[in-house]
Amino acid sequence: MGERFDTLAAKDATFVMGTYARKPVLFVEGSGMRLVDDEGREYLDFVSGIGAVNLGHAHPAVTEAVWQQSSRLVHVSNLYHVEHRAELAEELSALLGGGWKAFFCNSGAEACEGAIKLARRWGRANKGPDAIRIITAERSFHGRTLATLAATGQPSKQEAFGPLPAGFVHVPLNDLAALEAELDDTVCAVMLEVIQGEGGVYPCDREYLAAVRTLCDEREMLLVLDEVQTGFWRTGETPFAHQAYGVRPDVVALAKAMANGLPAGAVMAAGSAAEAFSPGDHGSTFGGGPVICAAARATIGALAQEELGRRAGVEGAYLREGLGRLARETGMIGEVRGRGLMLAAHFTAPIAGDLVAAGLERGLVLNNIGTDIMRFLPPLVCGKAEIDTLLHVLSELITDRDGAS
Repeated sequence: MGERFDTLAAKDATFVMGTYARKPVLFVEGSGMRLVDDEGREYLDFVSGIGAVNLGHAHPAVTEAVWQQSSRLVHVSNLYHVEHRAELAEELSALLGGGWKAFFCNSGAEACEGAIKLARRWGRANKGPDAIRIITAERSFHGRTLATLAATGQPSKQEAFGPLPAGFVHVPLNDLAALEAELDDTVCAVMLEVIQGEGGVYPCDREYLAAVRTLCDEREMLLVLDEVQTGFWRTGETPFAHQAYGVRPDVVALAKAMANGLPAGAVMAAGSAAEAFSPGDHGSTFGGGPVICAAARATIGALAQEELGRRAGVEGAYLREGLGRLARETGMIGEVRGRGLMLAAHFTAPIAGDLVAAGLERGLVLNNIGTDIMRFLPPLVCGKAEIDTLLHVLSELITDRDGAS
């Protein structure tokens, strides 16, 4: 590492809370799939800011939109109308099939928090004062606020922060009987990730999600889908993962790729859920500001114009096939999961963290979930050449490690 990195890392350790075990690299520039560190070394990015930079780094349409708007007006708060907010809400509604309203916020956690508040507000208004429970899935991840942490089905992330807000029940994903066993008149919503991201890239079964939709209709519950990580063509041809299942939810939480890495989130609601909030029920100082909304509109426009959903499907299939081939050749990958360019390789040994560290030395930005799962979330501009490089380096790293053990 260079002198600049050493100075910055020392200041980081002194002045920044240690909530992340940061990798030993300082990125200072990016373009498309490539990142450049402070010493001029290039990397291929297969993390894209944890699935937030779908368009690739430094996309000119987003840069121009941010510059144009920030040179005119940055912030006045939600007490007033601003340019781009209503237009963005209309565009998001269209992407979801029409008939949706938006509440804008700043992150995925805030989007899920808003969805929880909306579901409870709706439950009390439509089912009675006790209708506040929300069923979520084991292994799920919905954020790190206290409410979204309570909704998260990962005890290891919750233990240090109890007592957590009550009213959440976690059931195994894709187990309809377990979900049905928890249903009563106090349940206002079922909240699911279409593909569990931080839990290890576990998809909902098609039949399961359809059956949950039917149960929600029959038992007067909202179906809330967390599309924070799966949204904006990450999983292929459709803008949102649930659309490939043929299921229409009542509420959708969005964030991450909405403004190509800038802090943007939204709670989208349709039908009676869209009318559940009244003035004063919820708010955000910065949510839906003019600069972020301009960036989001530019992001969505470029994603559609460049047909990156189609590309995510094609290149995702190519990556999945390559990971499957690597599994057969090395015997070290037990399962490959996911859709589009949201994939995971589940190793048969706890080597994922070691491979991420070794990959960084070889110019690959990779991500592991726990000790045995590697998650791939490249920008949707990812092509076969970059995937071939990834597979070649991974094969060498696995072989070298296996030979050394």
